[in-house]
Amino acid sequence: MTGRTKIGFIGLGIMGKPMASHLLRGGHTLFLHSRSGVPGELLTQGGQACSSPAEVAQNADLIITMLPDTGDVERVLFGDKGVAEGLSAGRSKGGIVMDMSTISPVETRKFAAEINELGCEYVDAPVSGGDIGARNGTLTIMVGATSSAFVQVKPVLEFMGKTITLIGPTGTGQVCKLANQIIAALTIEAVGEGLLFASKAGADVRKVRQALMGGFAYSRVLEVHGERMIERAFEPGFRVELHRKDLGLALSHARTLGVSLPGTATVQELLNACIAHGGAGWDSSALVRMLEKLANHEIETIEGSHDES
Repeated sequence: MTGRTKIGFIGLGIMGKPMASHLLRGGHTLFLHSRSGVPGELLTQGGQACSSPAEVAQNADLIITMLPDTGDVERVLFGDKGVAEGLSAGRSKGGIVMDMSTISPVETRKFAAEINELGCEYVDAPVSGGDIGARNGTLTIMVGATSSAFVQVKPVLEFMGKTITLIGPTGTGQVCKLANQIIAALTIEAVGEGLLFASKAGADVRKVRQALMGGFAYSRVLEVHGERMIERAFEPGFRVELHRKDLGLALSHARTLGVSLPGTATVQELLNACIAHGGAGWDSSALVRMLEKLANHEIETIEGSHDES
């Protein structure tokens, strides 16, 4: 899909809104729908609001969904006035439905089969990089698709992401994303433990993090989430409730595979504890708060450490 493409975009939250904005700046025609309403700035950029997912599907050649959970995707695709209804109503065969949410790989394959029966391709293309990556157009995008569908959607994905990889057939994009979420969650927990340990032992956590950034313990999580933990900046970002959802998907799928994920299960319990303490909307870096409760110690900074080299 090169040149000016008619694209539908459904789901315009923290992630979807900047992603759609990049497509508009790229010169594409966008038909937009969001349950909470289409943001005014996207309309100012030239986006066209639609009253339902069905209306989006009737107008677009490529329909993108960016939604919170599996049930939301199912509702938008197959519910009343859903995408499937729009694809079936007075529309020629062809087109692509591309889900960029993080949902169940098993259900993804079921959704793909139903969309394929309507004469359209189905692509799963979940993303990593959070709200920062969405705003900067530097997302990592993990794609499950046929080779032909991937060739068609890749030029569009390049407006939203920097690293775009065809993982394999439908559903494997979601598998890759869940692997990403496992690794990210366990790394957030490890960073929290390390900084908590350093603080309790009396070290300057800012300088500890600075030193670790130059060593083998460096990670993007240490860079971004470590800073959030130190500065107590727990606004999302990526919400606790969504990371818990993703780990739940991973654990559920792991059970069907007969795979034990003990570290994932432990971090899931810390996220559960966050939610029990009213933190469903916190950034996932806030799981350090539960580690702090277990240690009866909150990460402390040393006054003036910002000013020292």
